[in-house]
Amino acid sequence: MSIRRAATTVGAISLGLVALTACDKPTPLATVTVGTRSVTAEAVDKCYANGKKLPTTIFQACLAASAKHHITVGLGDTVRVGVEPKLAKKGWLLASGTQLLTPEPLTNKTYWTLDSSTLFTQQDPSTGQTTQVDSVTLNIVESADTTGAETYGVWKIKLLKAK
Repeated sequence: MSIRRAATTVGAISLGLVALTACDKPTPLATVTVGTRSVTAEAVDKCYANGKKLPTTIFQACLAASAKHHITVGLGDTVRVGVEPKLAKKGWLLASGTQLLTPEPLTNKTYWTLDSSTLFTQQDPSTGQTTQVDSVTLNIVESADTTGAETYGVWKIKLLKAK
């Protein structure tokens, strides 16, 4: 009986260790704050490789993915974006969809502010005309450059224009 009990215990411990190693580590967090409201997100599923570069095809898929989190923003509100220091160390970019909102990677900076009135105005690249949109997807991209060659993760939060 004691051998069977010992074998059962060893088996249970082994299964427990396998289950623990199968768990994903949480990714660094990104937070968007508007007034007193905030929303925090982890990286998009499969869009963070613990500090390793994302292949271009995965990066493109991450940009096309849907945002799981959203926050309502009034015109004229200040939108504050914050990231954890681990994310800020390599550098990060902000984009509305695929249009960059930061001219270069923000290195060692853990927050950035945006004026919401510019976020909901989009320009048609072929005609140059601007239009107002009701929502934008804010992409927070851990990247050492603006080309996408040095991309390490993508976080997404949808901004909904207040009616």
